Amino acid sequence: MRVIGITGGVGSGKSEVLRYLKEAYGARVCQMDETAKELQRKGKVCFRRIAEHFGGLVVGPEGELDRAALSRIVFSDERQLRALNEIVHPEVIRQVRRDIEQKRAQGVGLYIVEAALLPDVGIELCDDLWYIYTEEKVRRERLKASRGYTDERITQMIASQPGEERFRSACTAVIDNSGDFEDTKRQIGERLGL
Repeated sequence: MRVIGITGGVGSGKSEVLRYLKEAYGARVCQMDETAKELQRKGKVCFRRIAEHFGGLVVGPEGELDRAALSRIVFSDERQLRALNEIVHPEVIRQVRRDIEQKRAQGVGLYIVEAALLPDVGIELCDDLWYIYTEEKVRRERLKASRGYTDERITQMIASQPGEERFRSACTAVIDNSGDFEDTKRQIGERLGL
């Protein structure tokens, strides 16, 4: 089984690439953010440790994590963000590693791991790491059209993520998703050797 990591900035079109890999190549797609959210649900290992560390401030009335409250804490205090990452990241890696082994045993041929943080977290899971590059102008247009974001919000989001050079230096391949998606499909086929 081949394990490919997919990473890239907000608005780069990673979701469309993931959908295509699943539909055209039968890939098993694992989004690390979704795995992290699942592990932070009430009763799961990360939930308990987060609640112990941050206290009742981050548990909402329904007994689940209050993500907005947690975000306010960790994004205003670097130490608290590190503490959260030290709780969540190792558990996510363990869960994804287990899923990879299960899918390998089931005969899955292509496994895709997607995360914006892949250059820093989870790279050891992947045989290859692809950077989905998209020109900033195109990213901005997509985010305005699909999510209704303002220029200011887009600028903040882009600034909070690793820069292009970080992605390029960490990845084994660059897929340019700035133009027509047919061109993106061609690049993917070339990278997969198909």
